[in-house]
Amino acid sequence: MKRTKVSITREKRIRSYDLDGPISFNDEDIEDIVQPHNAALVISVLVNKVRIKLLLIDPGSSANIIRWRVIEQLGLLDQIVLAVQVLNGFNMACKTMKGEITLPINTAGTTPQTKFYVIEGDMGYNALFERPWIHNMRAVPSTLYQALKFLTPEGIKTVHGE
Repeated sequence: MKRTKVSITREKRIRSYDLDGPISFNDEDIEDIVQPHNAALVISVLVNKVRIKLLLIDPGSSANIIRWRVIEQLGLLDQIVLAVQVLNGFNMACKTMKGEITLPINTAGTTPQTKFYVIEGDMGYNALFERPWIHNMRAVPSTLYQALKFLTPEGIKTVHGE
């Protein structure tokens, strides 16, 4: 019997941009924000040229989640890939997803393809962006400054919270 050893390597996607300095926040970033506050970081993005509001940046979550109603309003129900999986919340409440969908999310001119789990039901936001999305964008979120900053070839982009 002949044995063959197969080695699989994965490509690392590394973005290297020249920067004038590190991503940081300063007093100019906080000028228009009423202090003190305890607000979550909520942004809006473009999906298929439609602005979607109430998107929570949640560094504590491990799954991108979008509401069925949002997909329905975008007219993209036919793009949902049926899959059944149970998602657990921090309070151990379970929610069964209706499927998965990959969408181009335009965030300040940067448009990565983002995979979402589609759920039906009520939640306080239209979608949740989680840790892997934040890491993929190489973004730095700040709830204090109500902003998300990330690197692009043109420099540092800022998305302000709503």
